[in-house]
Amino acid sequence: MLYVGTSGYSYDDWIGPYYPEGIGKTEMLPFYAREFKTTKINYTYYRMPSARTLADMTAHVPDDFVFSIKASKELTHEREAQDPALFGRFTAAPVPLIESGKLGCVPAQFPNSFKPSAANRDYLKQFRDQMGDLPVAIEFRNAGWISDETMDLLRANRLGYCCVDEPHLKGLIPPIAVATAPVAYVRFHGRNYKDWWQHDEAWQRYSYSYPTEELQEWVPKIEALTQAAPTTFIYTNNHYRGQSVDTVRQIKALLDQAGTLAT
Repeated sequence: MLYVGTSGYSYDDWIGPYYPEGIGKTEMLPFYAREFKTTKINYTYYRMPSARTLADMTAHVPDDFVFSIKASKELTHEREAQDPALFGRFTAAPVPLIESGKLGCVPAQFPNSFKPSAANRDYLKQFRDQMGDLPVAIEFRNAGWISDETMDLLRANRLGYCCVDEPHLKGLIPPIAVATAPVAYVRFHGRNYKDWWQHDEAWQRYSYSYPTEELQEWVPKIEALTQAAPTTFIYTNNHYRGQSVDTVRQIKALLDQAGTLAT
């Protein structure tokens, strides 16, 4: 299965470019789900998710819609002062998604300060153990992790590798496509070279419209991922004013042209 969607859907600046004027917050997800079959939930990074909230979301989408929920920053960015009970709280939340067949993946984004070391490799193993059977994809921000040793570590621990497309700048993750678990995962951040390091607002980094030729580079990579893993998720993160919606549409069109089924 191949799912293509956006990283998040509830953005005020999408009203006009994507959502109709006057749309309410509770109407956004049903509107979005008319066209797309998956989205990544971002609020779970900023605060612990609740089973009740996620269960409510399932009531607003079709039966074949799936959610990926981002791991809490308390598990990826605030590891030093971690309460052991946090993993239990997090893993209890997606039970309604699991029971309804609507859980896609749990992407876990680690900061640039999370560098390859013996302690951090051990933490990834602990992370896997604490997440139980949840499908997890690890997104590294430190390019030092890009090695055969890392990919072997991920494979040995049933952790997916998050492939990324972002500016080709020194220190950033290169655009490699590797499947290390039953779930393959890709994020398109945009290639905004100008504002990547220097910006006043976080959204400026991700304000980018992909030209077709840049997305075309990923078609054979995505095809290879779909052959290597039973399920592949692709999420676009260039979200300012709905640019990610256009990117999803372009990706789906390119994959359709190539004969790869986009769900």
